[in-house]
Amino acid sequence: MAHRSKLSQVSYSQSNQDLKDLARERESVAGVIAGLKNDVRRLLQMSFPELEHRCKLFTETMLRFLIKFPSARTIRTAKPKEISKALIHAEGKRKRVFISAEEIIRLAKASVASESVVKEWILSEKIETLLYLEEKKARITGALVETCRSMRVDELDIITSVDGISKITGSTFLAELGEIQTFRSYKHVIAFAGLDPSIHQSGQYEGISRLSKRGNRHLRRVVFLMTLCAVRSQNIFREYFLKRKGEGLPPKKAILATAHKLLRVLFAMLTSQSYFRKEVVEVWLTTKCEGRIVVRVNDFR
Repeated sequence: MAHRSKLSQVSYSQSNQDLKDLARERESVAGVIAGLKNDVRRLLQMSFPELEHRCKLFTETMLRFLIKFPSARTIRTAKPKEISKALIHAEGKRKRVFISAEEIIRLAKASVASESVVKEWILSEKIETLLYLEEKKARITGALVETCRSMRVDELDIITSVDGISKITGSTFLAELGEIQTFRSYKHVIAFAGLDPSIHQSGQYEGISRLSKRGNRHLRRVVFLMTLCAVRSQNIFREYFLKRKGEGLPPKKAILATAHKLLRVLFAMLTSQSYFRKEVVEVWLTTKCEGRIVVRVNDFR
């Protein structure tokens, strides 16, 4: 209160706040979905453990199949025609389930599963909730991308020009970042995401340097997701990640170093309103001036 006039406060417009609310809601729903998937696996290990290793559980067709037949017991007591019919989508389109009705019946007859009607009912209920949340997540994702495109279409097109960054992660990144003009350099973006190193030192003692994690944890999460996707693509970020691993860095620290590089590139692209070009970025990353990135407006075009 005594230094109120000296404090700076980041202000968000209502449209930017709406974009951030959509991103946070999507993240919240995705977290619930991940927990439900773990519960489904746990229950299925008791009611039909052999099925998980023979097919992909979380396709829509398999989930709807498990609602009708949540255990090996229910499959053994059903007719083969009912099993085959349940493997067809409700709209009449056969989906890829990579397992036949005959194999499911054979697995059910040889299963070591325990029988519990209550667990079967709980499993069916959790799968129905999971399907509902997946549909809800899809609606929120569509609203997030459309809102971002209506507000910040140029910035979204710029960051998605990097291989590995999708419209979903790009929209989430822009929602959590806010206006790029708020940050004076890429170092402020790294600190805002909590990816800057913290020093553990007291007197002659020097501890291990770790991430400060003082910034926006939602932004930090999406930056790691973007980095992992970028590393899987054939681009300079994958090359940089492999180079740092070759220098002896553990995989997690190599990912962190790559995340720093990605943020430096994205900051320059957004401030100069320029698209990604590999040959320019490789030269540009070696040029700095007093902590600020030296870049010309048309370098990336």
